[in-house]
Parts: sequence; structure tokens; C-alpha cells
Amino acid sequence: MTRTEAPVTPPVVLTIAGSDSGGGAGIQADLKTIEAGGAFGTSAITSVTAQNTTGVESTHVLPTDEIAAQCGAVRSDFDVAAIKTGMLATSDVIDIATDAVRNSDAPAVVDPVMVASSGDRLLEPAAEAAYEDLIAESTLVTPNADEAEVLTDIEVTDSARAQQAAEQLVEMGADAALVKGGHVPGDDIVDVLATGDSIETVRHTRVDTEATHGSGCTLSAAIATRLAHGDDLTVAVRTGIDLLARAVRYNLDVGEGPGAVHHMVAARDQAERDPTAERVAEVVRQFVRRDVSRLVPEVGLNVVGATPYAEVPTECAAVEGRITRTLDGVAANRGVRFGASTNVARFLLAAREFDSDLRFAVNCRVDDEIEAALDALDGTVAEYDPANRPPEAEGQTVEWAATQAFEASDTTPVAIAGRAGVGWEPTVVVLAPDSATLADRTIGLLDAVTDEE
Repeated sequence: MTRTEAPVTPPVVLTIAGSDSGGGAGIQADLKTIEAGGAFGTSAITSVTAQNTTGVESTHVLPTDEIAAQCGAVRSDFDVAAIKTGMLATSDVIDIATDAVRNSDAPAVVDPVMVASSGDRLLEPAAEAAYEDLIAESTLVTPNADEAEVLTDIEVTDSARAQQAAEQLVEMGADAALVKGGHVPGDDIVDVLATGDSIETVRHTRVDTEATHGSGCTLSAAIATRLAHGDDLTVAVRTGIDLLARAVRYNLDVGEGPGAVHHMVAARDQAERDPTAERVAEVVRQFVRRDVSRLVPEVGLNVVGATPYAEVPTECAAVEGRITRTLDGVAANRGVRFGASTNVARFLLAAREFDSDLRFAVNCRVDDEIEAALDALDGTVAEYDPANRPPEAEGQTVEWAATQAFEASDTTPVAIAGRAGVGWEPTVVVLAPDSATLADRTIGLLDAVTDEE
């Protein structure tokens, strides 16, 4: 007996761009990002580059007839829901891309690729002027600071100048312009989005890395994918920027150069949610069987697990209502869900800023016997004193505490203990890279306390 098919119909995105033999940028980055975002990626390859993470060795532009034929073949068969352009190289190729966008009702994201992350020039100077017509047809143009200067003659040195450049690009005919701030110095990256009606800025903390190969391609492809799904432009831009920030932080350490952004980071993170929640649930079951009531603080004990690429507490699994003492042991008040912990999850995320391998944590009470038993743990136990918290850390006590402990330790602590403070119960947070180690460390602490008593 044959099985009945169950086809799905994802939106289709067409990318018109160059090929990157190194796999981190260009068509390769676009297709990975599009597929990760739940759309179907199609392509028209404009050029073939011999490149890797260290630079571009050579570039070969395909015959324009072949590029036009690729665009025509895709558009004649697929209902294209969004178009994005990348490396176009020559004015003739830009004209082909302009025609493809002009003859389609789909939104178009134009990434005016002119210079590679390595500094290699990817666009003939004579072709720069040809971009004006393509920009005029675009839904969104996404230059970095260097590209915005080429297109507008405005040197982008801060967000005010970025706004001027973005507004000028809209005046050139684009529905909207996103001038990216990655090349502008500063602790924060400030991206400026201009439309005919408004100016918005999106700010996020800069990641200390040179592994940004493919960042522009990934961002523009992510935005095009969200537009293909029907998202509002502003929502699509903010979603794309959030994805890129995570893709840069959790970059791919491949090649001899700086590496590439992680195009699939959101999909990989999503795939880890159920396994992470199950690992938390297994630790909870072990704690209930062993009766860890001796370690349960007044506020209750919680087990928290972060997905590999977690950035916020809603991406951490924990026990709803925590684990509390009962007449005959301990019990989890409710089940495991994402976003069920605030303080312990924030503590774990702050610790991950120093060691991204840390994924699990549990908060335990501290008294004289437990403090003495901490020596039994297999590693460094760091400390912090809430009394030393500066006024500017108000509202960020958890992050401040983790930072104090890590900065005072030569190695990653296995646990971080805090003294009592105003409104602050003394606790120790046990940390681990995996759930089995977390359970072993916590139960080991319980055994040591029992031996002491």
C-alpha cells in the first residue's frame, strides 16, 4: 500500500547574487538563511567567486544572457513572494536585476554588495551609478556605512549621519532604507531604518568577534524571507536584525580566517527546545527521588536549562512554580516550560557571557553546613556580596552578581555563592555544561551536607 502524499507550500524567495565557494556568504548564505526561515529558496547566480574565510582570490561574472535566463526560469514556474539581490558586479547585471524586480509584484530587498568583509572590492566602480535605478524599485535597501557613503556621498560616522544617508536613499526612490551600523565604531551597533513616514533605530550590543563573513547576505535574506511570509516591513527588519545578532555571536568557527556567521542559528536553537526541556525534567525527577529538601531555599528551588543559543529567559526551560518542600520530601509545583524562571535564568544567561558552554543551573539554599560542604564540589566556588552592589546595578543585581563572581575567578566556577542582603536570601547557584553534570554536582553537595550532619 502506498502512502498518501502531504505536500507543503512554503513561500518562494528568489535571490540574485554571486556564489561564494567558501559557503559563508553569497548564494550559499542566502539559501541557508531562506530555508532556515521556512521559505523555499531559488536563485540566479550572477558570478562565481573563488573565496574562503581569508579573502577573495578570483571572480568570474557569468554571461548576462545566462543570468537573465535563470531569473526567467524561476519566475515562469514559481510564485515568487520576495526577491533579494546581493553581489551584482557590473552595470549590465544590475540592469537585469532591476528588470526582474520591476516586473514583479513581490517585495524586493536590495543588499548593495560592493566590498567583501575581508576588504576586497566586489563591484566595478562604473557599475555604482547603475544602482540608482535598482534602489528606486526596491522595497528596502540595506547598505552598510561604507556602501551608504558610496551611494549618497555621506560619510556615515554616527547614527545621525546614518539617518541622513537613509533618508537620502528613500528620496532616491526606495520604499525604505536600513543603514547598518556594524562598521561604525562604538560599544553598541545602531542600525537606522528610514521610511517615507518615520525613522527608527535598532540598538544592540556589539559582539567582540571578527567572524562576520556573510552578515550582510544573511540579514537581507532573513528580511526577505519574513516579507515573503507576509510580515510588516518593520517587523521583518527587527526580526532579521535579532537573528543576525545571534548568528554573529554564535558564529561558525570554520576555515583559517575569522569564520562565518551562523545562518541556521535560529532553526538549530528551535530544534533544541524539546530536548532541553526533557533534560530539565529528568533532573527534577532525580531531585524528587533523592529528596533534595535540605537544599531547597525559602523561595523554592528551580532547575533551569538554556538552549545552546539562548539569549533571553524565555529561551530557558524551568519548573513552573519551582520545586518546594512537602511533608515527605519535595515536589515540582507544575511542569517544565520555557520562560518559567526569571532570576535563575538571568543568572545562567549572565554566566554564559563568560562561558557559553554553560547550559544548566540550579539555585540552592546556603547555611553554615551547606557552605562548609561546598568544598566537596569538583571545582572553583566563587562568591559575591550583595552589600557591594553599586547603585547603578539596581535592577541588574543578578547580572552584577554573576559578573563579580566570574571576574574574580581564574576558571569557570562550578558554583557561585552569595551572602545574605537586604531582600536577598543567601543562595548558591550550581552551574554545569550538561544536565547530568548538574545533577551529579547538586546531589554530591547534598551527600556532603548529609555527611557533615
